[in-house]
Amino acid sequence: MKILVPVKRVIDYNVKARVKADGSGVDLANVKMSMNPFDEIAVEEAVRLKEAGVATEVVAVSCGVAACQETLRTAMAIGADRGILVETDVELQPLAVAKLLKAVADREAPALVILGKQAIDDDANQTGQMLAALKGWPQATFASKVALADEGGQPRATVTREIDGGLETIAISLPAVVTTDLRLNEPRYATLPNIMKAKKKPLDTVKPAELGVDVAPRLATLKVAEPPARSAGVRVADVAQLVDKLKNEAKVL
Repeated sequence: MKILVPVKRVIDYNVKARVKADGSGVDLANVKMSMNPFDEIAVEEAVRLKEAGVATEVVAVSCGVAACQETLRTAMAIGADRGILVETDVELQPLAVAKLLKAVADREAPALVILGKQAIDDDANQTGQMLAALKGWPQATFASKVALADEGGQPRATVTREIDGGLETIAISLPAVVTTDLRLNEPRYATLPNIMKAKKKPLDTVKPAELGVDVAPRLATLKVAEPPARSAGVRVADVAQLVDKLKNEAKVL
């Protein structure tokens, strides 16, 4: 069974994003970039399924600029077998990415596509659902546990996710799309030997035009601004003063 794992190159989660002076977007100059943490969890889960003998091949795919090759190499250092880069300089929005992934999935014919529930740069939480809709596949989102099994010759996935009332578990037939949540696993660190091996693993590059996908942006960003600074807190002498401030100043009581 082949597993396709889309990964996105984003600003590292330890870096504080800065807005450009003209408000046109986020300043990416000289900023450390890394793999989206939710996608890293997806790669780890796919590799674990391969190590368990459930999957036979893990293919990482990324859409974006040439520098996304670094992200794919990271995925291969974790354990992916090969990588595919859909290279474009166009600003990619969730629907365009979903269409590109559909085209790649049509070529690769995976039994499972597993990806992060959202990217930490735009927090859109749309790509996985859009991909499932475009492919007409079942989907399971925000997975905190994934188990694959063959039931009477029909491969199925049992996916658990956290909800307000506890846990929800569903069974879906494959092929399917699964998006990962934080509690699914803890990604391993890529060791130096695996990083060196990843440099020799195959990485193919294609253009959106070769896949027959129009990636022109459909949405326009009017302005990007920093969130307002939070005002400093104050100390209160006792509970009575706290209640007074909550009632008369904050107006929450």
